[in-house]
Amino acid sequence: MNSLLKLSVAGFIAAVAIAAPSYAALKAGAKAPDFSAPAYLAGEPFTFKLADALKKGPVVVYFFPAAHTPGCNLEAHLFSEAAGEFKKQGATLIGITAGNTSELAAFSKETEHCGGKFPVAADDGAKIAKQYDAILAQKPEWSDRTSYVISQQGTIVHAYSELKPNEHVKETLDAVKALKK
Repeated sequence: MNSLLKLSVAGFIAAVAIAAPSYAALKAGAKAPDFSAPAYLAGEPFTFKLADALKKGPVVVYFFPAAHTPGCNLEAHLFSEAAGEFKKQGATLIGITAGNTSELAAFSKETEHCGGKFPVAADDGAKIAKQYDAILAQKPEWSDRTSYVISQQGTIVHAYSELKPNEHVKETLDAVKALKK
C-alpha cells in the first residue's frame, strides 16, 4: 500500500508539473541573444537575422512547439490576423520553432496559418530556443510557447510563456504599443 501511495503522489506531482504554465527565464531588461536562422515568408526561403530586424524597430519573437499542430495552427492564425497591427506599430514579427521544421515553407503560406503575413524560422536542435530558455519541458527537442518583445536597443521588454495560444498576440501587441508611450 505504501508503494501505491508513493506512486500516486509521484504521478500527481508529474501531472501538475506538465499542466503548469512555464515561465520564460529571460526577464525584462535582459539582453536578447542575437541569432540568425533559416526562415520562410509565404513559402519563400531566406535567412532571418535579429540584428537586421532590430535596425527597423522592435521585434516580436514568438516560439511555438511545432508547425501543423492544433495550438500552433491557432496561434499562427491569430498572429497573421494581427500582423498589420504589429506592422503599424513598427514591429517585426517572427515565429520560431524547433518542431516539424521541414513543414515551415508550407506553414508560412497557408492561409489558415501564417497566410504569408509574417515569417517563421526553423530552429533545428532548439539552439535558439535554448538561448531564450524556451524549451518545451514535455518534449525538450521542441520549443515552448513563449513570446518575447525585444526593443530596438536589443533588450527584452516583455516575456510571456503559456502553452495556451490565445493570449500571446494580446500580450505582445500591448507590450509593443507600450514602447510608443
